[in-house]
Amino acid sequence: MSRAVLLSIFLFFTTINLNADFHEGKKLFIEKCSSCHKEYISFKKLKENFFERNNTLLNLTIPTENMLAWAIMESSKKIGDPNDNEMRKIEIEDYLKTYLANPDLNDSICDSHVLKYYKKKEPMEISDEESELLAQYFMGYKDDRLKNNPKPVKILSKDYNEKEILEKAKKEGKEIIVFATSQTCYFCKKMKKEVLSLTEVEEAINEDFIFLEVDIDFVNLPFGLKKYFKGMTPTFFFLTTDGQLLHTYPGAWVKDDFLQILKENL
Repeated sequence: MSRAVLLSIFLFFTTINLNADFHEGKKLFIEKCSSCHKEYISFKKLKENFFERNNTLLNLTIPTENMLAWAIMESSKKIGDPNDNEMRKIEIEDYLKTYLANPDLNDSICDSHVLKYYKKKEPMEISDEESELLAQYFMGYKDDRLKNNPKPVKILSKDYNEKEILEKAKKEGKEIIVFATSQTCYFCKKMKKEVLSLTEVEEAINEDFIFLEVDIDFVNLPFGLKKYFKGMTPTFFFLTTDGQLLHTYPGAWVKDDFLQILKENL
């Protein structure tokens, strides 16, 4: 048997084991942690809660599951080297065991601004196997969420329901983007292929916005946007969760400029 075949078999079973460990870690988190740590809440809504409303919107006393995953994997206090997964997993395991055994907010990796809202956690003992499974869960959390959530783009049909869209926006705490396009628009197709389909852009949209694509040749623009539309495609309309127009951006954009537009509308 060739080395290439052996390598393929090794990678195949390694992937299976990693996936199994992640799902076992997820199961463990649900059984031991989900009674305290709430499920996913968008970071836009979390920012509003902590930085604008002094935690009066959500009244969180413990971080949500996505806040934990972000703190461990992506925050300024993240654990381990992102370029060394094996060592990073060991460091995350060690941190989880040590912190849970003796919880101390002064040793927390959570954002310092939100710590004042959290209550002291009771000590909790976990085994080496449990710490390993939880580490696998947090390390795979973001990829799993992206994989199991639909693409952020919703193409509106003629029978769309504005009320349902607004209810979804309010429930998820997300603003709305309306993308005015047409089948004959060259720059719309170019931007969809070269910008909107990029993982980084999809993640940014999916995190904080509901994205609606409207072919103006066949479907009317929602939320009374027709009176603001100057006939140029593409045009991007940014609206509040109540459907009120915030900003209009006519024309096509490169990745960095479009990401900046998204940030400006948070």
